[in-house]
Amino acid sequence: MASEDQIVAQVLARKTSEFRKLVEQYHQPVFRFARNLIGDEHDAEDVTQEVFLAAFDHLASYNAKRASLLTWLFTIARNRCVNYLKRTRPVIDGKAIANTQPAASSDDSARNEFWSRLDEALDALPIEQKTAFVLAEIEGLPYADIAHIEQTTLGTVKSRIHRAKQRLRAVMAPTLGEQ
Repeated sequence: MASEDQIVAQVLARKTSEFRKLVEQYHQPVFRFARNLIGDEHDAEDVTQEVFLAAFDHLASYNAKRASLLTWLFTIARNRCVNYLKRTRPVIDGKAIANTQPAASSDDSARNEFWSRLDEALDALPIEQKTAFVLAEIEGLPYADIAHIEQTTLGTVKSRIHRAKQRLRAVMAPTLGEQ
C-alpha cells in the first residue's frame, strides 16, 4: 500500500481518486472525535464530511514536516466542531448536572445513567478542555500533537486535561457513589 505522503503527492498531481484512500483510513478517528465533541452522530457525520472536503480543497497547504496527516485532519475537525457548537449550542451549566441524583434500579439502567451523565458532563466542559480531553483520553494522541492542534503550549494542554478530569470527577461522583 502506498504511504500517506505518496497518496498526498498523487492527489496533488491531479490523481484525485487516491484521496479516497485517505478518507477510508482516517474517517473513523475524525468521526469519533467529532461525535465526542458534538454529541450527535448525524451532525458529527456532517462535520466529518466538511472536514474531508476542506482537507481536499486545502491539501496543498498540508506540510508533513509540521504535523502528521491525522493531526492536520484533527485540527480541521476541531475548528469545524467549534464553529458548529458556537452556532448551535447554548452554554451549559455543569453545576446543574452535578446536583441531579442518579437513578437507582437495574444494572442496565445504572449503566445507561452513567453514560448519559458522562455525555452531559463532557458537554458541560469548556470547548478547550473538552477537545484536549477527547484527543488525549479517547483518541490517544500525544500531548505534543494536541498542542499543535489546539495551537497552544504543552503546559496549557496538560492544564486543560487536568482541569477537565477534575470537573468530570466532580460531576460523575454522585453516579459513581463517591462523596
